[in-house]
Amino acid sequence: RAYKDAGANGVLMAEPLAGLLPPSMVEQFSSCYIKEICEKLQDDDFSILYHNCGPSAAQSVEEILKTTCHAYHFGNAVSMKDVLQQIPADIPVMGNIDPVACFCNGTSEDMQKAVAFLLEECRQYPNFVLSSGCDIPPTAKWENIDQFFMSLDDDNQRRNEHVL
Repeated sequence: RAYKDAGANGVLMAEPLAGLLPPSMVEQFSSCYIKEICEKLQDDDFSILYHNCGPSAAQSVEEILKTTCHAYHFGNAVSMKDVLQQIPADIPVMGNIDPVACFCNGTSEDMQKAVAFLLEECRQYPNFVLSSGCDIPPTAKWENIDQFFMSLDDDNQRRNEHVL
């Protein structure tokens, strides 16, 4: 509520431990509480975005959607395609380039390949938004961060040329 009162347009609520629980426990220990928060705070001017980077998140999408958040963000421990297949096309879904393997430990070429693969895999989903899979560590290489955005720009440019 303090963020909303201060004029923020929204918050990202991280629920990584929910990604380690079986679906029945996600509902019992996480989703019902997040839904309560959303019902009290979320409106046309304030959004709550849900983040889950746990490996069982894809099996809990039904329970996660019960939160009623405006958008969802998933970590690299799950297949974005598996998640997107379960979420309506009018709900934004973000993710999930590996923050350690690609942003920190990878090369620019590794990043380019990871972005190209993920964009191609998720191209048919209009609600997909390319993002890192979690927080980008402070040791991330700037050239990999730059490559992330350049790869997205290149893909957008190729698609726009194809349309024209």
